[in-house]
Amino acid sequence: MSFLGGTLGYRVLRTIAPVERDRLNGRSYSGRSKVETNFGREIWSEIRNKTVIDYGCGNGTESIELAERGAQQVYGVDILEQRLETARSAAVRVQCRNVKFCRVPPEPADVIISIDGFEHFRDPEATLESMAMLLKPGGSVFISFGPTWYHPLGGHLFSVFPWAHLIFEETALCRWRSHIRSDGAQRFCDVDGGLNRMTIARFERLLRNSPFGVDHIETVPIRKARPFHNRITREFLTAVVRCKLVFGAPELCGVREPLTMSAMA
Repeated sequence: MSFLGGTLGYRVLRTIAPVERDRLNGRSYSGRSKVETNFGREIWSEIRNKTVIDYGCGNGTESIELAERGAQQVYGVDILEQRLETARSAAVRVQCRNVKFCRVPPEPADVIISIDGFEHFRDPEATLESMAMLLKPGGSVFISFGPTWYHPLGGHLFSVFPWAHLIFEETALCRWRSHIRSDGAQRFCDVDGGLNRMTIARFERLLRNSPFGVDHIETVPIRKARPFHNRITREFLTAVVRCKLVFGAPELCGVREPLTMSAMA
């Protein structure tokens, strides 16, 4: 879909964005619980007295909150040891003892929480398989992620202006990025955290082929675009995709739930 690349694309990017612009800085969660904002107040009853895995825990903020808000045991899981160390230090500071941070949890969970991960996982299909292996039969997975690929800022760092990641070719964007990041990434999937170009349609296909049944799924519109958000425009105007999956529920497996729409919490 992109059409502006090569040296021309690179020079245009360097002209209009000589420095990094932090467009996805988390300010929308300022003063609010990220867990509750994404899943609603009912999430606290879903995790109460249960073993919970925070899949892709990052710095551990949400894992600690889950532990403090009623979970019996929380395992914050991440593949980067540096993030796990940061999370462990945070847990010690607040004296949270029912949370542990690790790459592989030592026991299966009743509930898995995943926030802002599915647009980053290198192999999201394998991630769903992994989640199934980490759950007890009848366990639940709560997923929330965004922006998706066709969102105005779906390119994350590469969205130097709305939909720039769809206009400029990957090679030009990665060459532009090399001036502000030194990891040598040549593809979207190689950047820190990774970008897998996840769309709503692709996520739906992943769920249909996964070991889970779909309890419900929502596409949450961008606030200002809500009047224009519908089945046709959803790929471009959805802020967040969120869902609840159930493992070991044959009555739900293979069911393609219609996507519902709601205002941003």
